[in-house]
Amino acid sequence: MRRFALGGTRTRVLLAVLALVSLAAVFTTRVARKMPDFEVYRTAGERAMAAEPLYRAEDGHYQFKYLPAFALIAAPLAMAPAQAAKGAWFAISAVLVMVLLGLSLRALPEVRRPPVLLLVVTFVAMAKFYAHELVLGQVNVLFAVLAVLAIVWMRRGRELGAGALLALAVIVKPYAVMFLPWLAVRRSRAAFAAMILGLAVLLALPAARYGWQGNLQLHADWWHTVTATTAPNLANPDNVSLRAMFTRWLGEDSAAPTLAAAAAAVLLAMAAIVIAGRGALTTPDPLEGSLLLLMIPLLSPQGWDYVLLIGTPAVMLLINDLPALPQGLRALTIAAIAAIALSIFDLMGRAAYTTFMRLSLITVFVLIEIAALVTLRFRRAA
Repeated sequence: MRRFALGGTRTRVLLAVLALVSLAAVFTTRVARKMPDFEVYRTAGERAMAAEPLYRAEDGHYQFKYLPAFALIAAPLAMAPAQAAKGAWFAISAVLVMVLLGLSLRALPEVRRPPVLLLVVTFVAMAKFYAHELVLGQVNVLFAVLAVLAIVWMRRGRELGAGALLALAVIVKPYAVMFLPWLAVRRSRAAFAAMILGLAVLLALPAARYGWQGNLQLHADWWHTVTATTAPNLANPDNVSLRAMFTRWLGEDSAAPTLAAAAAAVLLAMAAIVIAGRGALTTPDPLEGSLLLLMIPLLSPQGWDYVLLIGTPAVMLLINDLPALPQGLRALTIAAIAAIALSIFDLMGRAAYTTFMRLSLITVFVLIEIAALVTLRFRRAA
């Protein structure tokens, strides 16, 4: 199998400059008046600086649903003028998309296709999610960068740094807690210990503004907000979670919660089997970490479709190792990646897109991608 070296510096710089110029044009013409989730973070930052309650029912659909420490991290956004802060957030997010692609390439156990091909095809496959992320002003790309950088650092033996990155990822998006059991069963426990210690420090951080009792109350309010807002979101066609899929297929008053829990248990069992099957592989972490990232939007009851962008390293790994898959599964995987990439409202039209999302076909296609990753492990390809 032919191996490829990573691309040259000139090419990467040129692509970055062109992308930034294009994104700047998009921001000034289409995005500047949007980014509603960014406003949620900025408001939370203002409240944290004033030691005010963070979780308020009157905020409606745009309630703050992140851990209290995230509000403190977002506080600098509230110090700058609104439009300047929004522009900076957009620019940083755009750069992080490119960083995510680059890190996904570096995380591959072995680069078997031309790097430029992997970058371009993966970008096209995930572009709809990147665009949605930027328009909303979300933090999924930041979360993904932290997680994939942690995987890269594990490959380089930087276990303590990797654990610290994953602890920070939990503050950005709490479902990063899924990485804890994985770190606990790896050959080295250093990343696990660093993640536990990092979480203890970060979770205690709001006490500096709110006091110890206030910090405990904030975490209780966070839990109530997250659990109370889950059920209404299941009916949203943009929700790609297993719970939403079964709810749309069977109705609200059905066995949907039980079936979703059973399906989630099967996915987690598959992940455990994949991890147990690493054997003597020299670089097992990239596939295992990518598999967990791809599963997260399906397991989280609030797994919106654009959260699938965190599966970027999984999609790049599949594109890289397609020849190692059985012919039938290879064809299904290609079809799944293409169908997800092309499921765009403007391309499909309102009726077709609405039907596509209500049938939860994106979730079905992601399950195919998960099956392909599991197969790669048992074929010892990654």
